[in-house]
Amino acid sequence: MGETMTEAELRKQERMIARKYAERFPWEVPVWGLGNLLLWLSLWPLVFLDILPLWIAFPIACVNVMACFLPAHEAVHGMIARPGQKLRWLNELVGHLSLLPMAMPYRIQKLTHFEHHKHVNHPENDPDITTQSKGPWHAIWQSFVQRQRGKGGVLRGYGYILEKIGRSDVLVDGALYQLTFFASLFALAWSGYAIEAALLWWAPRHIGIAYIQFFFSWAPHHPAVKRGRYDNAKFFKSRVGNIASMGMQYHLIHHLHPFIPLTDTPRAFRELRPILEARGCRFEGDLR
Repeated sequence: MGETMTEAELRKQERMIARKYAERFPWEVPVWGLGNLLLWLSLWPLVFLDILPLWIAFPIACVNVMACFLPAHEAVHGMIARPGQKLRWLNELVGHLSLLPMAMPYRIQKLTHFEHHKHVNHPENDPDITTQSKGPWHAIWQSFVQRQRGKGGVLRGYGYILEKIGRSDVLVDGALYQLTFFASLFALAWSGYAIEAALLWWAPRHIGIAYIQFFFSWAPHHPAVKRGRYDNAKFFKSRVGNIASMGMQYHLIHHLHPFIPLTDTPRAFRELRPILEARGCRFEGDLR
């Protein structure tokens, strides 16, 4: 295909296909984001009242944290509504609320994620570059290690990037979230709910962040050395499937066309594949 079409023709056809998928209202984003939050919040009274065993609530809480990131990510890109549109309030509400199980400020996520898109795989300017590592198990191990006191990591890297772009004011959000998170854990422990606090929030948060960093950042970008538009990420076949890998098998579609909803990226990929192959994109595994 690349031998028979000019650069201008490839670009035009790519944009036409992408625009078709970018026009749909992603109703699943607010349902997913707010529904996941309500499910996580419901675990607390259910456990406290001995309606739901903690051993069942714990894995649910882990899934809640794992699932909370993507609705906020969609909100970052204005999937529900862009600035000036009527439902912009809902877009921002989903962004702020869906991240609560992760104890992550939406404004920090928004600003740093835009910098990631501007500087993908840049060793100094990409805030997510610290998630890269030698291999999958090292990436998971590194995610936990970097969150220990005195270690450099993605969350501290966010602070560096925010200061670099002149938005250190947003770091106040991070401080308030961390204070609230640890104050909540302390209050729960003081009230006799230390194990519940650990298994409904503290441990799920750590497990969830490792999961998110692995699939959202490490897997689609590894080895994170190329920075071109069509090779800064890759298409890959995940052993756990597309849903369990956060839809990141098609992550390059998102970098190329950020306004395509996550749930539409597989269909967009299949239609765009001849163009992507002509562009020399990276494919790992038999992805369909």
